[in-house]
Amino acid sequence: MSLNPFVYGEVVPKSAFVGRADELGRLTADLADGQKVFLISPRRYGKSSLIGQSLRALERQRVSTLEITVSSFSSYVAFLEGYTRALATLAEAPAARSWFVDLFSGYPPEVRRESGGALAISFPTVRSARDAAKLGAEVFALPARIAARLRRRLVIAMDEFQAISKYEDANVEDTLRAAVQQQRQVGYVFAGSEPSLMEQMISPRRPFYRAGPVVRLGRIPADVFAKFLDDRFRRSGMTPEPGLGAAIVDVSGNLPYDVQRLAHETWDDAAVARRRRVTLDDVHATLNRLLSEQEVFFEGIWERLTLLQRAVLRAIVHEDGKAIMSADNIARYRMTRASSIQISLNRLLSLGIVHREDDGRYTVVDSLMREWVARRTY
Repeated sequence: MSLNPFVYGEVVPKSAFVGRADELGRLTADLADGQKVFLISPRRYGKSSLIGQSLRALERQRVSTLEITVSSFSSYVAFLEGYTRALATLAEAPAARSWFVDLFSGYPPEVRRESGGALAISFPTVRSARDAAKLGAEVFALPARIAARLRRRLVIAMDEFQAISKYEDANVEDTLRAAVQQQRQVGYVFAGSEPSLMEQMISPRRPFYRAGPVVRLGRIPADVFAKFLDDRFRRSGMTPEPGLGAAIVDVSGNLPYDVQRLAHETWDDAAVARRRRVTLDDVHATLNRLLSEQEVFFEGIWERLTLLQRAVLRAIVHEDGKAIMSADNIARYRMTRASSIQISLNRLLSLGIVHREDDGRYTVVDSLMREWVARRTY
């Protein structure tokens, strides 16, 4: 039996990458040209996999690349230290102790090797918000200087970029925009999975307004995704029942992460049972297993919601996210007045439980939770 052809929970390899040819071509070309691209996508749409494929394509063009997740850091200085460390790896230590350190004027870094061989960088003389702001200007200027030193183009991916707005006291957006707009040899992709925050960051009166192209990632066409699934089952030695791929896409809400998850788990269950033919019944059996495994997790989320938030969530699930505040739905789900419903909707959005589509419809972010709410709540 072949290896499982479906991948989720990580950046998918090229073999499992599907349906983003136009977006991939556009993103790669813009980055190679030194553009500053804003990639806006809800969670589970495959943003990180798209970035990964683009960076791999750029590396084949002899472009140096690095990725950093802004939300991984607990403070602005920690982010600057992590970003500097990532840039230093491009500069190829041991040179980091010589010319790289000399790139700093006001706040020289302390560079050392940890026991495992990893490079550690800190700025012990940075003690105030003013110090951090000055250091930020030096750090954000580094990519252009490194690109010049290496004599090659550089592309930097900042994932979960909306988190940078939480560094309130350092004028981070102004400082970063001032630096990157001077860096012709460096392409950037500023990617975020909280669309409302990302849209605010590129709005008028914010530093990144019209700073570069904006790519808004949508869903993969359902028929393209379904065909991909059916083909992957066949190539791995399993015969899919007609309509299998389409059913997986539909049950998973056509969310790339969720589609790959259900396909992966269905394939695993079929392989354990030594099946050569995979049916719709197999998909539903796998779905039931996954729901049982997540029962405690979903119950925990449900119990933390207010009664009105629960009612609103059930309305979203059962009414396909439409007309939540109509008189009929307010009566059907025992909800209160529209203003209170809107407060509950906003809370569900802020918790990352639901997402608002471009057409105004609300959807549950996790398709498994949507199924759990539909089957296990009243």
